[in-house]
Amino acid sequence: MTVASDRPEPRASRRARGPWGERAGRADVVITLLIGLYVAYSFVTWPLTPALIGTHPLLLEIIGSSTLAEVTVGAQSRLGELPLWAAIALAVPSTMMFDWVFWWAGRRWGDHALHVMLGRDTSPRGRARREARIARLERWAGRFGPAAVVLAYYLPVPSLLIYVAAGLSEMRLRTFLVLDLLGTLLWVAPIVVLGYAIGQPAVDVVGRIGHYSTLLTIAVVAVVIGIQGRRRRRGTT
Repeated sequence: MTVASDRPEPRASRRARGPWGERAGRADVVITLLIGLYVAYSFVTWPLTPALIGTHPLLLEIIGSSTLAEVTVGAQSRLGELPLWAAIALAVPSTMMFDWVFWWAGRRWGDHALHVMLGRDTSPRGRARREARIARLERWAGRFGPAAVVLAYYLPVPSLLIYVAAGLSEMRLRTFLVLDLLGTLLWVAPIVVLGYAIGQPAVDVVGRIGHYSTLLTIAVVAVVIGIQGRRRRRGTT
């Protein structure tokens, strides 16, 4: 006779829970969709860098938050194509576009948001490493507080994790947005000013890079498609 505890769990109870616990609310669904949109947006804008950097760097800066585009637009401002302040300001929205989503995830899900961001390695070593990183992030959030958000791009931790930690520390959204704006300007402005200082040589170099980057991107895509096709053929044989 089979003991009840030896029976396999129902499929519903064995299903991995989300960071929201037993049941997702409307806010949880919205956060999840926005994080998915962030991932999709990152993948979509990645091939735009070689396609636009040589011809439309300003458009790339506006939609793609590309460091190379920021340098190029800064160089173009040196040539009188637009004011320096505009070259800096136009890079800010795309750079901080999704930051508040990760703040919201931390505010809504607490520590579980950090577990989602750091992955689901279930090995003992993976769990220990993840817990150590979470503890370190929480200490940083408590010790540095607002300064961690302002210096997020310069700290040796992915900035998105710092935004999550800011959310779980119960920082207000208005405060977070002001600090995030300051941190974004602190990151973007030196990059654009660097391009401004270089001037025409930066524009010339980027034009050449853009030409070869397009060919490199096409080659990488072709290789990825070839690898995927080869794996599928192996799977069917």
